[in-house]
Amino acid sequence: MNTVAHQTSTYTARRGQLETYFDRTAVEAWARLTTDAPVSRIRATVRAGRDEMRAQLLSWLPQDLTGRRILDAGCGTGAFSVEAARRGADVVAIDLSAKLVSIAAERLPRDLGKGSVTFGVGDMLDGRFGHFDHVVSMDSLIYHPTADLVRCLDTLSERTNSSIIFTFAPRTTMTATMYSIGKLFPRADRSPAIVPVEELDLKVRIGRNLALDEWHVANTRRISRGFYISQAVELARR
Repeated sequence: MNTVAHQTSTYTARRGQLETYFDRTAVEAWARLTTDAPVSRIRATVRAGRDEMRAQLLSWLPQDLTGRRILDAGCGTGAFSVEAARRGADVVAIDLSAKLVSIAAERLPRDLGKGSVTFGVGDMLDGRFGHFDHVVSMDSLIYHPTADLVRCLDTLSERTNSSIIFTFAPRTTMTATMYSIGKLFPRADRSPAIVPVEELDLKVRIGRNLALDEWHVANTRRISRGFYISQAVELARR
């Protein structure tokens, strides 16, 4: 498959915006955020939240991943990929941003034990990257409306054997207020517009999608740390 199976104009437009933002505008800030370097109080809460979320997603995978093939869909600077590879996984780490992928490759430790990481630049939905035992998409689908998010899960399910683990931005009174307030902050502290999603609506749409009929929500957990609010979901084959 050389193109996205269920690509829509909104998905394509947003994909282009994200590529531009992370490759041209935010690469330095994102690279700093994913280190121990000092950052603003706002970004410090995002860093802490992302660290906790990464640990949560890893906890839903087998401790021993030897021989398992994992797609890190939206790998950023590669922190998740490294941890999965250290458990023995063969990770395919994909991101729209060539600059972030370059940083991830530079940071990759020499010794990953039995595991490996192969980096690629492109769309996480591109079938050319092959089939996987597990797909993990941490904070990569939070920029898409519910319908597009479910279409992405639909497409990924066609080449995933065991589980799809992803996050979304839950729609709550607090998040709606925070996203509105966030627009008042300096542009350096702003990311592309996150699209809050109604949890019940998401679950209903997943349940109604025929391509996801063999899948069920096995786990879910919300993590809130200051300006970081994200909800993790594990979809598992029945």
